[in-house]
Amino acid sequence: MSHISTAEKLQLRELLQMETNSVAKAKATQALIQDDEMLTLAKSGIQASEARIKNLQKFISENNIVSMEVH
Repeated sequence: MSHISTAEKLQLRELLQMETNSVAKAKATQALIQDDEMLTLAKSGIQASEARIKNLQKFISENNIVSMEVH
């Protein structure tokens, strides 16, 4: 496990939020796309974003970045 600074934790949070928002918007607007090639690109982009989200979540989990302590 590597040491993650507070600034790095905040950056991870922002990256995860950005990717999550991107996927939500892409999925919501996907039904409006009529061009087949554009739809293929949109689906590919969604899959890529979902893969990045999973990798970020895995990194967070493997490095015990999120504390589950209740105060």
